[in-house]
Amino acid sequence: MDQQPDPTPPTAPAGSAGSADRPLDRSGGGPLRIRASDSDRNVVIERLGDALAEGALDTVEYNRRLEAATTAVTQGDLAPLTADLPESQAARRRAEAARRAARAEADKREWFNEWGYWGGGALIMTVIWGIACLRDGELRFYWPVWPLGIWAAILVSYALWPERDKDDKSGRGSGAR
Repeated sequence: MDQQPDPTPPTAPAGSAGSADRPLDRSGGGPLRIRASDSDRNVVIERLGDALAEGALDTVEYNRRLEAATTAVTQGDLAPLTADLPESQAARRRAEAARRAARAEADKREWFNEWGYWGGGALIMTVIWGIACLRDGELRFYWPVWPLGIWAAILVSYALWPERDKDDKSGRGSGAR
């Protein structure tokens, strides 16, 4: 007795946010048919929590959407859960704080790199000064102190008076570097 393959396509597991009747897409056609990862579900759950905290959802609707988010299988199952929600103020604040922190870290890294360049310049100028002293047979005035001192003062000024963001909304201006 030959067994014939079942001609009906496989379906999503029961309880997956109303997608029990929908066939699973094995062709990978379309972004909404891509399987949802845990991080995708966590993003939606966080957004739902923000909406609850900001009053955009009541507790009953939040619980319904939370259950749907935790059992979602595809991106298409997740998309409708937040499609009608306003932009989260909390998410906007988190994104802005992350942007500021990343910018501060980049500025710090750039400042330390500048000191590395200063050290390289100091080495080159000192070697030139040393070769000139050896050639003349006498110890001369250490002339690199002037360019290195000016360069160091500029670097220290960046630490004391950092440049303001050009998109600073408070209108405190933007210092030129």
